[in-house]
Amino acid sequence: MAPMDDAHLPFGLDKHHPRPDPQDPYTSLHFIMLFVRDQDRSLRFFVDQLGFRLVVDQILPNGGRWIEVGPPDGSTSLALAQTSPGSDAYKLIGRDTNIYFITENVPAKFTEWSRRGVCFLFPPHQPEWGGIYTRFEDIDGNSFGLAGFDELTLSVEAKRRFLAQKLESERRAARELEIAKQVQSRLFPQVHPATKTLEYAGACVQARQVGGDYFDFLDLGQQRLGLVIGDVSGKGIAAALLMANLQANLRSQYGSALEHPERFLRSVNRLFYENTVDSAYASLFFAEYDDSARLLRYANCGHLAGLLLRNDGSLERLESTGTLLGLFEEWHCSIRECQLFPGDTLALYTDGVTEACDNEDKELGEEYLVNQLRQHRHLSSQALLTAILDDLKKFNAHEQYDDITLIIAKGKKSD
Repeated sequence: MAPMDDAHLPFGLDKHHPRPDPQDPYTSLHFIMLFVRDQDRSLRFFVDQLGFRLVVDQILPNGGRWIEVGPPDGSTSLALAQTSPGSDAYKLIGRDTNIYFITENVPAKFTEWSRRGVCFLFPPHQPEWGGIYTRFEDIDGNSFGLAGFDELTLSVEAKRRFLAQKLESERRAARELEIAKQVQSRLFPQVHPATKTLEYAGACVQARQVGGDYFDFLDLGQQRLGLVIGDVSGKGIAAALLMANLQANLRSQYGSALEHPERFLRSVNRLFYENTVDSAYASLFFAEYDDSARLLRYANCGHLAGLLLRNDGSLERLESTGTLLGLFEEWHCSIRECQLFPGDTLALYTDGVTEACDNEDKELGEEYLVNQLRQHRHLSSQALLTAILDDLKKFNAHEQYDDITLIIAKGKKSD
């Protein structure tokens, strides 16, 4: 018979859980030796008639066979050791093993195992020492005790209630997290304002069900498009709440961004500072694109440099023009501008893109993204975005450690 699970460690070590403190050496009762005449017959008795689980079934280097079985609950195993007639160990077969099993319901086990052909020496009764007790034999006549106590029953019932409450709590938490995921998905742009000279696309691939990355497309009026990307401190639900706070600040005030972008961003920072804890902060790249003049005005508030790949292959980096949002009440930034000509490609991104690791556990870095932009520059914005995200999946096949957010914008060529 093969092991139940090839992933199990030899001799059943997978069922043990060491304490985290190595100064206090790990110690547990691993198995109790039981001598039997035929391992296969005994294995079938314990597995088929008693409902035990097979823990180990392994051929040893000397050709012998090591078998361990265990009851459904607990961690100690029975090692079924086959011995030869005439040996000292063989003389121990068919005696009282001094092994006792405990259960919360002795009569129920007595009825169940009796129906499966297990031989009991006497019905369950109440001995002088209390509780309820009976004895049974295996196919070799080895005898075992089966006992129960009121304290055990109460303890099992209490644990069952605890586990039921825990499962219900986990179910509610999972449901609430799913609702949070759905709510956050609605915070990302649902429409793309129309533009004549620019095509653009954006996406966020979250490392967890919710996260702190943010991107947005805003209709600023007068043929102006707002491109926004941000990264909030923290992970998970906490970061998602901060992200929603930042999004609400931006969405509620962006009407003033066209005429007074610096004043608009100062107001966003002030509200973010006032409505969050001292340790909360966010990086933000805010850009306003003039669709008729092909002019990009931007503020980089402590965010990663935007990458502007020109049509001739040259690269410009749109560096920081201010500090992070939320750390200082008194805050300012400067506004810079550049032309976005036909064939130019702009990439705005969060560190989940550049800090993903390759097969040698080295960060991909900005150079990776630049190479991707150059390699796929002939593609549309959406196709280029998809190509980069698909490539990143190869490096995050097992676990994605950070949110990945990316905006690609390309200057349309004149008709």
